[in-house]
Amino acid sequence: MSLLGTHLTLLIGPTVPAPAPAALLEALEAVEVSHSDQERSGFQITFRAGRGEFGIADYPLLSSPLLAPGIRVILSVTFGVVPRVLIDGLITHQQLSPGQKPGDATLTITGEDLTVVMDREEKVVEHPAQNEAVIALKILASYAHYGIVPQVIPPPSFEVPLPTERIPVQRATDLAYLTELAERFAYVFHLEPGPIPSLTQAYWGPPKRIGLPQPALSVNLGSDSNVTTVDFKNDASAAASVEGTVQDRQTNTAVPVTSGPSLRPPLAVKPALANPILAGKRAYSGGGKSATQAMAEAQGQSEASTDVVQVDGTLDAGTYGHVLQARGLVGLRGAGFTYDGLYYVKQVSHAIARGSYTQSFSLVREGTGANVPVVRV
Repeated sequence: MSLLGTHLTLLIGPTVPAPAPAALLEALEAVEVSHSDQERSGFQITFRAGRGEFGIADYPLLSSPLLAPGIRVILSVTFGVVPRVLIDGLITHQQLSPGQKPGDATLTITGEDLTVVMDREEKVVEHPAQNEAVIALKILASYAHYGIVPQVIPPPSFEVPLPTERIPVQRATDLAYLTELAERFAYVFHLEPGPIPSLTQAYWGPPKRIGLPQPALSVNLGSDSNVTTVDFKNDASAAASVEGTVQDRQTNTAVPVTSGPSLRPPLAVKPALANPILAGKRAYSGGGKSATQAMAEAQGQSEASTDVVQVDGTLDAGTYGHVLQARGLVGLRGAGFTYDGLYYVKQVSHAIARGSYTQSFSLVREGTGANVPVVRV
């Protein structure tokens, strides 16, 4: 299916997805895909659902086994010759809208990425002598048959629990537990589809704020602009350090706990955490931990508060000429020194229909002021 020089590919099937039959592609009306670094990725596909001359008993699309809940769907989009996998997931929901006139009926299928299979069973599992990174790697390895390849980044400070002192116990689904472990260090857990269909990378680690930035988003630059709408927000009072004490489990003594400066690669020259007037201080709350573990958690709690600047906007993918991806860096230019520079792409939504391809996005960073002289165009 080609849309304004953009080629959309739909693979669908129960186990190994195959190219969708022509009848499905002809009925396809619109596609929406959403990505976030802290929530599940999801998709929604709308089809025209006319009955036709052979649909007296039921809508043919509604009875198609390819559109039943549980079927795997892979969507990719190609600019030029380079394909980009947008989503690899399972259908979880159907919605039929018969309409009021002949030909108005639509069938909408909704689904989530493969994290949906990690959230089906609540478990009680012990993980003796294993730290958070090892536990995450072990859990993710059990989903290799879905084409999921784990990438686990150990936190900068961790401890291996001695079975004589404590044993980590999982009392949740695999997805909930992986997310809980990540949040202790202000880490993220998500699935990144690709780089080829049927292959997915499971990322457990810090937000990706290093690497080559994506081509710049341009605002107020006349014919060079590629952003349709944009809005900047700066909640400078949200950043906070964390201080307190913990009764060290190993020494049974009270140890002070204090977070330090952000360990994330800086994206701004004026971080809100360095503001002596507005930066807050929060009390560390946690017990039954060692001093090492408490310090790591305090640092994670502080890191989670630092992204005070948020940029929300929309762009036309044809004008931009690329697929903006969440969970990475992007440059922004044309807004002035305060808000120009590099940002972390927290969320992206794709809306694809015949004749249009738009993306909405949410960017964040820890403060104001560009810390790079130029951005990648």
